Amino acid sequence: MKKLPVLLLILCCTSLIACSKGSQINGHNTRTAYRSVKALKNRLSPDARIEFEVSFWMLRDSIKSENDFLNAVDGKKPEEIIALGKELYQQRKNNGFAGYDKYTSWDDMIAKFGKERIDQDNRKGQKEDPKDKANEVLYKL
Repeated sequence: MKKLPVLLLILCCTSLIACSKGSQINGHNTRTAYRSVKALKNRLSPDARIEFEVSFWMLRDSIKSENDFLNAVDGKKPEEIIALGKELYQQRKNNGFAGYDKYTSWDDMIAKFGKERIDQDNRKGQKEDPKDKANEVLYKL
């Protein structure tokens, strides 16, 4: 009978430890890293989401080895990934990396990406699904 409270305490501690990394990237393998990035970006504001996505994919592009990349992002929070992205941007801009010359700063690049995303969303529009018409409850008399 004395084992039950100890078992419940261990179970509670284990669940707290397992849930505490919900705001970090799980870099054990590529699949879990991408899954955790997807979950993390959905919790961010739209402005921070764009910065996070751009930073993550810039890091992915710059670190060619999969293991090195996973080690670099494992356990990082979105704010840390954004900070790494800003550093990488500045390094690439100083080295004359092609494509970065059209941006004056990190904020300028993020603003243009945000505008492009808004334009893409506006172009998609609301398309009607044929299934919606079949489920319509308004009847023609």
